[in-house]
Amino acid sequence: MWGRNPEHLEELKQTRSNQRYLPAAEFPPTLTVESDLAKAVNESTDLLLVVPSHAFRQLLTAIKPLLRKGQRISWATKGFELDTGKLPHQVAAEVLGTDFPLAVLSGPTFAREVGAGLPTAMTVASADQEFAHQLAEHISDDNFRAYTSSDVTGVEVGGAVKNVLAIGAGVSDGLGYGSNTRIALITRGLVELGRLGHALGARPETFMGLAGMGDLVLTCTDNQSRNRRMGLALAAGKSSAEAAQEIGQVVEGVMAARAVHQVSLQHQIEMPICEQVYRMLYQGATPESAVKALMTRDLKSEDDSATAE
Repeated sequence: MWGRNPEHLEELKQTRSNQRYLPAAEFPPTLTVESDLAKAVNESTDLLLVVPSHAFRQLLTAIKPLLRKGQRISWATKGFELDTGKLPHQVAAEVLGTDFPLAVLSGPTFAREVGAGLPTAMTVASADQEFAHQLAEHISDDNFRAYTSSDVTGVEVGGAVKNVLAIGAGVSDGLGYGSNTRIALITRGLVELGRLGHALGARPETFMGLAGMGDLVLTCTDNQSRNRRMGLALAAGKSSAEAAQEIGQVVEGVMAARAVHQVSLQHQIEMPICEQVYRMLYQGATPESAVKALMTRDLKSEDDSATAE
């Protein structure tokens, strides 16, 4: 395990746990903490990158000259690249080319529950099915079950958009709007997710699985979600900067809201919930005005498919 902060890595070596984020989860004896990136890459066969989306290209660029033939790259990074609107697999292909098998890991998972050994299921997606199956076997055990998928785009779209929708769910609950509003937001949010995924070439069935509906419901309904907590803070009158400082970790949905907004405009996809989250974060809209804007839109038929604009 490598990280960018040498002081934190030294603390991990000494305590054999991540006291800052997962103090109750002890490292297994086989896990080595390594501060030298070149050595960490050289002594690994399969690499798993776990960084925020805005740092993904930078890390890929750093490891590219260190890679050798036969190594395989996977990531748990979620979100569109802000400057380009590209998904992580597109960024990886652009930086690394076609020389290395690539895969993405996606939820629904909360780190604390995984660390506690609670039963969990998640998805490994790759165009290389051999890699997907081997990776799923390597990370699965009695309490952790990995399913495979070949729909990399669908899995990544689900992982990006659900964070934006979770901010909206937090706002709704923070305003006291109740269960009816929450489930309407989740259900219509799933439609928005499907619309964007369809435009980008994803398969509809992916959004009814773990990486779609599963991750969306988890993130929207549990306060372990940093994105949901961001929404709760916005509803309480805090700015996004104040909320982020209070949460103390990267809230992926904040940058994802901007990226999703840009991509939806580019593809002319109607995503009203994501649009209102964007307006709250970047255009000064109040939570109350965002809800009013959603509730006073022209009435639509739910018979319209998720692919309709």
